[in-house]
Amino acid sequence: MIVLAGSFYFFKPSEAEMKSIKERNTADSLKKAGVVATPAPATAVIAALPAVDSAALKGPFGGNIAGTVQTSVLENENLKLTFSNKGGKILSVQVKGQKTYNGKPVILFDGDQNKFGLNLNIAGKNVSTNDLYFTATQNAGNISMRANYSADKFIEFVYDLKPNSNQVGFNINLNGLNQVIQNNTISLNWEATLLEQEKSAKKEQEHAAPYYKYADKNPDHLGVAKDVKEDLKEGKIQWFSFKQQFFSAALVPKDAFEKGDLEVKVLTEPGKIKWYAANMIMPFNQLAAQSYSMSFYFGTNKFDTLKAQGHELEKQVDMGYWPLKYINRFIVLPVFKFLEGFGWNYGLIILLLTILLKVAMSPLTYKSYISMAKMRILKPEMDVIKAKVGDDNPTLLQQEYLKLYKQVGVNPLGGCLPMLLQLPFVMAFFFFFPNLFELRGESFLWMKDLSTYDDFIKFGFTIPFIGDHLSLMCVLMTISTLIYTYFNNQISGATGQMKYIGYIMPIIFLGVLNSYPSGLNYYYFLANMLTFAQQFMIKSMVDDEKIHRTLQENKTKPAEQKKKSKFQTRLDDYMRQQQQAATQQKKK
Repeated sequence: MIVLAGSFYFFKPSEAEMKSIKERNTADSLKKAGVVATPAPATAVIAALPAVDSAALKGPFGGNIAGTVQTSVLENENLKLTFSNKGGKILSVQVKGQKTYNGKPVILFDGDQNKFGLNLNIAGKNVSTNDLYFTATQNAGNISMRANYSADKFIEFVYDLKPNSNQVGFNINLNGLNQVIQNNTISLNWEATLLEQEKSAKKEQEHAAPYYKYADKNPDHLGVAKDVKEDLKEGKIQWFSFKQQFFSAALVPKDAFEKGDLEVKVLTEPGKIKWYAANMIMPFNQLAAQSYSMSFYFGTNKFDTLKAQGHELEKQVDMGYWPLKYINRFIVLPVFKFLEGFGWNYGLIILLLTILLKVAMSPLTYKSYISMAKMRILKPEMDVIKAKVGDDNPTLLQQEYLKLYKQVGVNPLGGCLPMLLQLPFVMAFFFFFPNLFELRGESFLWMKDLSTYDDFIKFGFTIPFIGDHLSLMCVLMTISTLIYTYFNNQISGATGQMKYIGYIMPIIFLGVLNSYPSGLNYYYFLANMLTFAQQFMIKSMVDDEKIHRTLQENKTKPAEQKKKSKFQTRLDDYMRQQQQAATQQKKK
């Protein structure tokens, strides 16, 4: 007995041998049963589970408090969506076919710092679905995320991605929770950090803001320059959007949100633009099966693409304030799209767009030139009047000038008014080009990207008012403006302060426009050059001697033969008022 006991003790298998025997027996049993065991991947990584209080496991969604982070992917021709079972949310969004300025894939947001889910009051406890581990079920084109409260009570998020679409269908299904949700409303929370896509983070921040739309109102947005939080209580909210300069992530509910709030924070970390947060309130009707239908839009801020989504999402594209936005939307944009249809380089399209605009404005340019030519021809007579009256009596001098204008039939504002009528078109392009997605990544000549500045010279340090670079196209635009100002002064005969103000403004705009898109500076440069060409042609057609004879003939015409314009009528009224005031002053 001692020998037998000793042999069992000394010759028993080790733990490793016992484990090997057990695995071999299990494999043999499965083989006999016709089942093939699949070995676990050698590189499988299991996320560390957080420590969970055993009491918490017995509370609301106790079985979903702990779990292993797993990801799933849905993609089509336009989007690649990565989902996380933690929170049952979209973890990241990649817009296919687009690259950042540095050539990397465009990813709107990514990482655990982005949150999405419902905030619920269940059995007296606040529950955020963003902290729950969902069970994912994936089919072709859609994925379902479910968190079970109990066997017949659950929350389900269903995402649906159609082929060749930028929209993602999103349904929230609450089953049997009417027995445990105590409030009549629930809150939907979405927080996202938007990543840098463009060359200039500063300019991208200036064009990034959360947008929203009330029912029966135009879309609006929070401020772009500082951290802002705004309560949305003026009506039901039809949609909201986390907008960047050229991309957007929007959520559109089938039934408008009751109310909510939006928040934005400007970020200074490299690679990050802004942090957005939205909290939207939805009614809970205490139904056994409650559903909410919505859709996401992830994609570009191309005007036509946004317009195709409906709900006035295209109004996120800043076309300027009234009346500039109407000029851009109904005149400039249709002409641009027409020219784009020929498939030409965008530098040529801007050239043709500028030519068409200048041709359309040529009657005003001609009228302005003629008016300035008349004032230049009258200058010798005005100098004679000034010598007689002197500089010490500006009121009398102005009256004598007005008499001269009346005699020769000249409107002194005739050169300014046509230019003022052209000004809205000049200002409209100031909003059009920086927000035009079509120019993004398009090159022309030395300009690598017409949607941003061309840093032809990089300083390596920052110069006040100028920045850390010098844009060649902006410099050319400034030089052309200075030359245009010089020739314009020759035509109008401007003197004194008016002569030098025209030279100051281009220098100011050099600092302002140095960081603006090269496409915008290219347009202003072309506009100046085409104006030179127009004025050269008009000058060759206009005879100064003929204009002078006409002005002198007007002097000889009886007053009754001269048809008074509204402006001349107002001049007469002004002169009478000045004469009366002067007479009363003498009496005193």
